[in-house]
Amino acid sequence: MSQYRPLSASGKDWVFLREEPFVSADDRASIQLLTETAGANIWRDYVSDTYLYPDLFDKEVWLKTNVQADVDWEKRWESDVPEMPEEALEFCGQWGDDTRIYFCCHSDLVLETTWSVFCRNWKAFLFLDSDGVLIGRKKKQALQFKENGRLSLLVR
Repeated sequence: MSQYRPLSASGKDWVFLREEPFVSADDRASIQLLTETAGANIWRDYVSDTYLYPDLFDKEVWLKTNVQADVDWEKRWESDVPEMPEEALEFCGQWGDDTRIYFCCHSDLVLETTWSVFCRNWKAFLFLDSDGVLIGRKKKQALQFKENGRLSLLVR
C-alpha cells in the first residue's frame, strides 16, 4: 500500500502548475502528497501529537517555545530574488540537497520532497495553507512560514 496519493486529490495541485512561480515537471514529479494516514503520522511524530492545525497551537507547543530567530519571508517572496531568505538557508546549512523534507500544512496535508526541490520552489509551496511547518527528516532544525510574513527558525 502506497504512502502517497495524487496531489490532485488535495485540490492543491494548481500551486505547482502556475506559470509563476514556475515549477519544472521534474520537480513536480518529486513533490509527493502523503496519504492522510501517513501525513497524520508525520504530523504527530514531528509537529504535534495534540493539535491538528497550526492555528490551534497554544503558547506551550515547541513551535512557540523553541524559536531561535524570527525573520521576514514576505519581502523576499514578493521580490524577483529566487532564493529563500539567507537566514533560513544558513540555519539549515548542513542539510544536504537530498535531505528528505516534509512541508506540513496540517495533519491531513503533508508534502514530501527533498531540500533542493523545496529550495528551488519555496515560493510555490507558500501558496498552500498558512503557517506551514518545514521539517527535515532526522534534523533538529525546522522552519515555520507564518501567515503574517514572518519565518520562525526553530529547533525541535
